[in-house]
Amino acid sequence: MAKIPFNESELNIVAEKPGRGAPTPIYDFPVTPKEAILANYRKEPVWMPMGLEAVYFIDDLIGDNKARGAISGRRLAPEEIGGKDMFGIEWVYVPKVGGSIVKPGKPTLDDANNWKEVIQFPDVDTWDWEGAAERFKPYFEENKDIYVRSMIFNGFFERLISWMDFEAAATAMIDEDQQDAVKEIFDNIADLYIKIIDKHLEYYPIDGVNFHDDWGAQRAPFFSLATVREMLVPAMKKFVDHVHEKGLFVDFHSCGCIEMLVPAMIEIGIDSWGGQPMNDYEKLYDLYGDKIILGVIPKALPENCTDEQAKENAKEFVERYTKPGTCVFISGSGAANLANRTWRAEVYRLSRMKYSE
Repeated sequence: MAKIPFNESELNIVAEKPGRGAPTPIYDFPVTPKEAILANYRKEPVWMPMGLEAVYFIDDLIGDNKARGAISGRRLAPEEIGGKDMFGIEWVYVPKVGGSIVKPGKPTLDDANNWKEVIQFPDVDTWDWEGAAERFKPYFEENKDIYVRSMIFNGFFERLISWMDFEAAATAMIDEDQQDAVKEIFDNIADLYIKIIDKHLEYYPIDGVNFHDDWGAQRAPFFSLATVREMLVPAMKKFVDHVHEKGLFVDFHSCGCIEMLVPAMIEIGIDSWGGQPMNDYEKLYDLYGDKIILGVIPKALPENCTDEQAKENAKEFVERYTKPGTCVFISGSGAANLANRTWRAEVYRLSRMKYSE
């Protein structure tokens, strides 16, 4: 994309997008938000994306989505969340945590070696794709200028947890007697997700993919980098390579303190990752910012922030994360900053100026 000179008139607010809190201002952008996201992925940024440029697409055909509590275009009531995922595993909603878990009490799989006798893979060809495409036409029309990414809930390790519960799944990842079976499981899951994305491309006008697989907890990853390289990288790379062959980008959702696993993400070919605040994003940006697009979290604004303080914070943020050959996304965890209109406008203005040089 050719560089577009910045004009102060771009900061004119042409519309506002409703949200859970205050409405989000929409500026007089020189390109559509979708084009800005695609330019970011191509390392030709136009401005720092601030959260209104992309949405998730979560359909109602994949049982996982309702089980986990998300369908695009409507908010599910608590009593609607849960039920069987696409493998027939029962999920239940837990109001106290605002999410769902596999119904406790009896794991489906006790030994990974038995998976072929126990696990029935779904036949996605039998799903009503034509009907779903018709139902979601209004959603895609509403977001025609926005980057729409299909979400894959329950990645490889999360899927194994749903069958075995956490302790047994983590053990299977390092148990020499089960590792070959786990690799076989993950390879078959990769094939399933490839088929689902191909169906999405056939029936929906998606622009990218978001892949969900938590790899860590508050203080550390669930497994070592060596284990990730051996057990997860091959299957995930198979999936990501296919998505890239289709001309799409892959955003990775993975919670926990997993900064030591970023080299594996790069080896897989993941295009972007936005993790949680316990990761050292300044260090990660300096080490890997030219190899993976990070969702970075702005330094929090002071209490009772003045416009001058907001502008100074924005200036520091833009200067820190616009090194040549790199670009970033502003993480959703920076929502407090994004709610400040002065900060938001200044980040847009300064990043537009920087990227148009």
